[in-house]
Amino acid sequence: MPFNRLSAILLGASALLPSAAEGTPIHGLWVWKSAAVLAPAGAAESLRDFCRTQGIDEVYVAVPASGAAALGPLIALLHRSQIRVEALLSSTDADERGRHRQELLDRVRAIVALHRGHEERFDGIHLDIEPQQRPENKGTGNLAFLPGLAEAFREVRAVASQAHLTVNADIPEKLLKGSLAERRLLLTSLPRLTLMLYELSSPDEEVLRAASRKYLDRAYEGLDDPNLARMAIALRTADYGDRLPAMFQLLDEANRADPHYLGWSRHCYNDVLAER
Repeated sequence: MPFNRLSAILLGASALLPSAAEGTPIHGLWVWKSAAVLAPAGAAESLRDFCRTQGIDEVYVAVPASGAAALGPLIALLHRSQIRVEALLSSTDADERGRHRQELLDRVRAIVALHRGHEERFDGIHLDIEPQQRPENKGTGNLAFLPGLAEAFREVRAVASQAHLTVNADIPEKLLKGSLAERRLLLTSLPRLTLMLYELSSPDEEVLRAASRKYLDRAYEGLDDPNLARMAIALRTADYGDRLPAMFQLLDEANRADPHYLGWSRHCYNDVLAER
C-alpha cells in the first residue's frame, strides 16, 4: 500500500480524539483571534509546546473568518500530541430565535460538513454565548434569557451529533443561582459546561477552594436527573497571574472526587502571548 494512502487511513482513524474518561479531569485552553495568533512562523508549534508543558489536553480555537478549514494543519499537529481541538464559536445574541441563532447553527453545520471531506477534524464545539452581557439581562437574579439559551444549546447539540462532536459551553456564575427548575433546564441541555469562576473576593487558595466547592454543590443541589452535564471550572490570567498553575492543581485536588467535576480551563493563551 502506498505510504500516502496508509497515512490517510491512520489519520482518519485517529481524527477524533476521545474526550476525558470518567474521573479523569480535562485541562483546557482558549485561543482567541486564531488567525493572528497562528500567523507567525512556528506559532502552531509554540502553542503545542505550551500545552505540553502546562498539561493541557484540549484547546478551544476561535474559528477565523476564513473558515474552519484554515485550522486543519493546527488540528493535525495537536492531534499528534493527543490534544483535542474544539471549534470556539461566540455570540451575545444566539439565545434569541431568528437571525443570530441561525447564523450560529450555520457555523456549526459548516463544521459538520467539513468532517465529510477532511481528515483533520475538530473533536467538538465550544460555545461562548453570553446574553448576560446585554443590558436587559444584567443583574444577579435576571435569568429571563435562560430558556432561549438552553434551547440554543440543544439545537447546537443536535447538529453537532451528526458528526459525533462533543459540545461544551461557557456559563457565568449567576446561572447556578437559579431555581431548581432553571438549573435542571441548564444542566440537561448539554453534556459539558464550563463555569467562568472569575473575580473572586481574593486571589487566595482557600477562597478558590471554597468557591469551587460552593458552586459545584449549588449547581447540582436537589438534582438527581440522569445525564446531567459535568462541569469544568475556568480561571483567568488576570486574577492569578503566574500563580495559575498552582491554582489549577488546587482545583483538581479539591474536586477530583466529585463525579460532576469535569476539570479546569485556562483563559487564555492570548494573555500568555501578551506577556512574552
